Amino acid sequence: MPLRIYHNIPSVNVQRIGHINNRNLGVRIERLSSGLRINRAADDAAGLSLSESMRAEIGGLRQGARNTEHAINLIQTAEGALNEVSAMLIRMRELAAQSASYTVNDDNRESINAEFVQLINEIDRIANVTSYNNTTLLSGYGNTLDKDIGASTALDSATTGVIGVQLSAAAAGTYSFIDDDDTDNKITLGNGVATQTIDLGPGIDFDDVGGVVATGSAMIANFDRLGIQLTLSGQQDAEGIHPAISGYRDGELEGETLVINSGVGGTFQVGPDDTASDRIEMNLDDLRATGAYLGIGSLSVSSLASSQSAISALDIAITKVAQSRGDLGAFQNRLGYSLRNVENAVENNQASESSIRDADIAEEVSQFTQSQILVQSTTAMLSQANVIPQNALSLLQ
Repeated sequence: MPLRIYHNIPSVNVQRIGHINNRNLGVRIERLSSGLRINRAADDAAGLSLSESMRAEIGGLRQGARNTEHAINLIQTAEGALNEVSAMLIRMRELAAQSASYTVNDDNRESINAEFVQLINEIDRIANVTSYNNTTLLSGYGNTLDKDIGASTALDSATTGVIGVQLSAAAAGTYSFIDDDDTDNKITLGNGVATQTIDLGPGIDFDDVGGVVATGSAMIANFDRLGIQLTLSGQQDAEGIHPAISGYRDGELEGETLVINSGVGGTFQVGPDDTASDRIEMNLDDLRATGAYLGIGSLSVSSLASSQSAISALDIAITKVAQSRGDLGAFQNRLGYSLRNVENAVENNQASESSIRDADIAEEVSQFTQSQILVQSTTAMLSQANVIPQNALSLLQ
């Protein structure tokens, strides 16, 4: 081979390889130091894009889990207060029963009524002060259904067959039904802004008049885009739970209405995205004694007649509070399952993100050792390559 001294090609070749080995060694040091396989877009452009999206979702899921825990705490706060309200209502019923007896006179009833009135005031006070993060809970929380049949005419179950309404992110306003055809098994519900038509389909039986919910059964009409779900009952026989209900027949909701009143709060973000499926809606009626729902603010036990009538009114109030507590318990259990599901999603998504972005330490140590040896070898060979031109000096001696 030619003997040259101006350009030492073997040295240039070793230097080029040395640069490669040094860069590779730097990459291994960086990965071992950070624990990440992808530290910049150049490491894996597609992997970085996917990893960043997954990181955003994982962050949303983790915050959703924290939100769910806070929502459970909120429900526990409300339910704990309602436990005391229930205890006071039971005491008020005892006072009404005591005052309804001829064994006490009007002077005694005045003393009994004094405690009775104080308990009414205390129920209102508890409802007004029970709050979570400065949001009052028991004076109406979230959008609620107006249960006055005069407003929400669809609630007249004796003629419409509607025995239950559940809300989920339903906007406040008046919703009207279109159910003018008694043979198509379809119901349309809208509030002037959004409208949805659903087909009751196989849930409807047919008789000589038209479609009807089967006797003794019930079916769900789910207007999911509006956030409203109806429970439609079939005809109840004389021994049924609701003997006064005629059951739903296709066409009977025509022109009926549901009124939803606006409220504060009620929306829990339990998922990472901006969709209805990532939120859970909760509503709680106005549970003040003087509110329209309980309606016991004007009760009195100062006379025999008023005491007797108060017993029935308090029975209804006790039932309503118990139902509200049951609803809160159902929401809390639902949130518990949601929390476990979100935590499971966090774990699985984190595992996927880790497989994309995290460094395999065993592999990186092996590559680091290889790069370290190659750098040392290259350095030694560079020294040898730089000696080669000196051989030309022997020709000058």
